[in-house]
Amino acid sequence: MSSSLVETVDIKAPVSVTWALWSDVTQWPKFLSHVRRVDPLDERRFSWQLSLPGADKGFVAELTEVVPQDRIAWKTIEGVHHAGVVTFHRLDETSSRVALQIEYDPNGFVEHLGALTNLDSALANYDLGEFQKLAESTAAGEGPRGL
Repeated sequence: MSSSLVETVDIKAPVSVTWALWSDVTQWPKFLSHVRRVDPLDERRFSWQLSLPGADKGFVAELTEVVPQDRIAWKTIEGVHHAGVVTFHRLDETSSRVALQIEYDPNGFVEHLGALTNLDSALANYDLGEFQKLAESTAAGEGPRGL
């Protein structure tokens, strides 16, 4: 059984800021609540350590596409199976929309429960809200440089 989620958030920050934050792996644990750490293995692969209710998981993800200030796509190559893309859309000079789409294979009871009860969607929504806060507070001054 495969599950997917799509979430979007409008942010009072230009695409240059939202892109810079998301493309900088050191920022991910600040807005992805279940991510304990992300370690670059090389330019395209990253090792993730997750902390989830009832389970700690790890996986290695590989970037499959990076288009500056437009999109970042990835897929896992080890551990839990999923793939995703985050896209950045300019709304105007000072605001943008970030869209997150993830396809995954629920593996085990916790993940099945999440897919059935939309906990995964709620978590993604929460994380995008945290990203929105970080991006809007960073927008006053140019943020970190990413990929």
